[in-house]
Amino acid sequence: MDAYELATRLAVGGRVQDLTGPNRRVGANHLYRIWTDGDGSRILKVYGTPARERRERHALDALSSIDGIPRIIDRGIVEGTVWATFADAGRWNLATLPENSGLAQKAGEILRTVHDSAPNPLSNLSRGIDQEWVTIDFASTMRRLLRYRGKLGVPLDLIEAASNVTPPFASEPRAAHTDPGPRNFLVDDDGNVTLINWEWATLAPPEWDLSKAIWLVGRSSGPQAAEALQRGYGKSMDPAQLDRWVVYHAAMNLVYEAEQQLSGVSKEPYQDLVAELQRAVAGATGPRV
Repeated sequence: MDAYELATRLAVGGRVQDLTGPNRRVGANHLYRIWTDGDGSRILKVYGTPARERRERHALDALSSIDGIPRIIDRGIVEGTVWATFADAGRWNLATLPENSGLAQKAGEILRTVHDSAPNPLSNLSRGIDQEWVTIDFASTMRRLLRYRGKLGVPLDLIEAASNVTPPFASEPRAAHTDPGPRNFLVDDDGNVTLINWEWATLAPPEWDLSKAIWLVGRSSGPQAAEALQRGYGKSMDPAQLDRWVVYHAAMNLVYEAEQQLSGVSKEPYQDLVAELQRAVAGATGPRV
């Protein structure tokens, strides 16, 4: 069944707003805000695959006691299409509310609470993503980036320099979101913050989440918001270690975009990510003044 048709059916004659956006990936989820009589608005998520729904539901069940985690209202399957509805967590996110230090601090508090939770129910992995995994995957990511450098316009000397960066330090795996970017922190009219999109949650070093959140919130909302997020988390990352993680994150993002190009989905230039990779390599390896 078409996702929009499903949204219309579940809205029972109410209004439907498409939230997926124009850059929809092949096989990606579809998001809608739906209104039904007497119930206000809800968020409908139509999953690209049943496995995505299972992974997210498992993570949300494991973390259900934490404030700032989405709550599933209903779920089902229609003609093989898997869906779930959530309480509407707000029309804003950290990317649309730049330099709001109070909200960024709340985002850091959510991340810290997740990382401090018992990790075992979140994943069936026996080890999770640990230092050995990060070290091996860091090198593998750089090799893949080398393969795609022509498509992305990444200079060869930059890839060589990135490959020589010491892999980032990874502490013991904990419950982790793995993609806590600013658009995944929703904000409602009362200033409540909710971290959404948990289908890729797993056991990972807390530095993975923290570094990615600091980096992406800093890019979208500025340095004060990035500092506030660290205050909320209760820990500041060493700048060199942060840049080592950013080298890793930026390279992974570039590889992902290259693979989207191969599928014919994306044709956009990525000079901003290349510039971030270059900046992070300098920060991870060069002297600081």
